[in-house]
Amino acid sequence: MAKACQQALGGEPLDGFEEVYKRHYHDVFLFLLRLTRDEALAEELTQATFVQALLHIGRFEERCELRVWLCQIAKHLAYAHAKKQKYELALPESEDWEDPSSFPRDLEARDEAFRLHLLLHGLDEPYKEVFSLRVFGELPFVKIAEIFGKTESWARVTFHRAKRKIQERMESEHGTDQ
Repeated sequence: MAKACQQALGGEPLDGFEEVYKRHYHDVFLFLLRLTRDEALAEELTQATFVQALLHIGRFEERCELRVWLCQIAKHLAYAHAKKQKYELALPESEDWEDPSSFPRDLEARDEAFRLHLLLHGLDEPYKEVFSLRVFGELPFVKIAEIFGKTESWARVTFHRAKRKIQERMESEHGTDQ
């Protein structure tokens, strides 16, 4: 057990359960947030997960990573909560939803989405709104055209111009990073 915890902590000696908490809290929270789609509930269940883990740390077997074990506890707590409240958890669409190793990719995607929002914020109208309606609002071009009182072709062209402007800004941003 100590060896697994030490390995989970990147080879550092285990200074106590607080280190486990600090290292894995965010992953467990994101896992529960993805599962429940409710930030407050995910926070509550994350705390309960670490309480359960602390109470049952002696049962941890080194057959899996500590983070995976924690997410299994979290999953069981989420399903127990759903059963108690008489609702079903909708499984996320992604097939790898149970794989905590996907969290770094999720974080990268969030960073990219934030960068996209920043770039979008700098666009002039109507590009900003057309792009937002299409990408975030998932509206078809015909509905976007209806909102603006324009043709569907206008909506398509405006969207593609907005997309091109964002791509150009992203490329120029990458060019300044190097």
